[in-house]
Amino acid sequence: MAKRKHTHRKHSLLGTSSPVSASETDTASETAPACIHSISYNVNDIESRQLTMHDIVEWQAPADHTSWINVHGVLDIALLQAVARRFKLHPLVLDDILNTEQRPKLDTYPDYLFLETRLFYYDTDTMSVSSEQISIALGREWLLSFQERPSGSFEPVRERLRQGQALLRQSGPDYLCYALLDSLMERYFQVLEAINEDAERLETHLLDQPSPDDLQNIHRLKHVTIQLRRAVWPLREVLNSLIRNEHGFFSPQTLPYLRDLYDHTAHFTESLEAIRDMLSGLMDIYMTTISQRVNLEVRALTVVAMLFMPATLIAGIFGMNFEEMPWTHDPYGFWWAILIMLGIASVMLLMFWRRQWLGSRHREQSSGR
Repeated sequence: MAKRKHTHRKHSLLGTSSPVSASETDTASETAPACIHSISYNVNDIESRQLTMHDIVEWQAPADHTSWINVHGVLDIALLQAVARRFKLHPLVLDDILNTEQRPKLDTYPDYLFLETRLFYYDTDTMSVSSEQISIALGREWLLSFQERPSGSFEPVRERLRQGQALLRQSGPDYLCYALLDSLMERYFQVLEAINEDAERLETHLLDQPSPDDLQNIHRLKHVTIQLRRAVWPLREVLNSLIRNEHGFFSPQTLPYLRDLYDHTAHFTESLEAIRDMLSGLMDIYMTTISQRVNLEVRALTVVAMLFMPATLIAGIFGMNFEEMPWTHDPYGFWWAILIMLGIASVMLLMFWRRQWLGSRHREQSSGR
């Protein structure tokens, strides 16, 4: 009995007679054209070719070769059913491949291992990520990989095979599985580096000239880190299960590479947590900067109000309806009142200047840092 984690399924089980809705078929055609690419190799030989649905039904692995079948366009149900019949995949495996919102997991079957993971794409302009599901079935002599669309993520592995990279060509499908997972992990670190660069640029902008858009960008980056953590954390458990190698699908020579890959996921998680801490610090910087700006503006308004308060008081006193008041009939009384107002305002300005309340905003912000 296979070990499974049950999740909510958006599609009917494959391999049965359940009909497929037209909307699912339309989605499949719009996602990516389906194609099958086959690579069979050993130390001395490599064969690469495109396969049709008819070819995959009658496909036979060359003797003494490791075979890698990669499928683009996982929502092509007829194509998946053809692959499933050839490699005797369980209907639940096809259902997992079709449901492209799975979290990383590992299922064990008698003749193969099936694992799910995700590949992320980061858009610097919008500070958002998109992802696609990558499914891998590892047999004793073959490996199947399923992608939603051609992404080029496995092209470095193909190039190493073409160039005759010794370890990859000499090893079996277990090492190929490690190579594919390692290629995905490299893409993860590329996304992490881009996020870190955006966070550093955001920090510089916050210190120079904060704006309300910065707050939205901080929230976007925090959401991105949450998405990445949700994908990588289960992947660590998948790798840990592969390292235990309970069913012997991995050779002793490949297990150290899996442990190294597990260390990479731990390093990735630590780096991701560091970026999340940086974003939390940027949030504090933003709130502190905005609070400081408000304080400066309130202080400027307070200074202006205090300068006019004595003048308002004097004007109010001389505006009282008394018949006998000093300077009421003095031809220079008005100018004496104006002079007193200006004198008090000048004294107050001198006091504010000595208290450094009249410094420029830039200097105040610099001193506040």
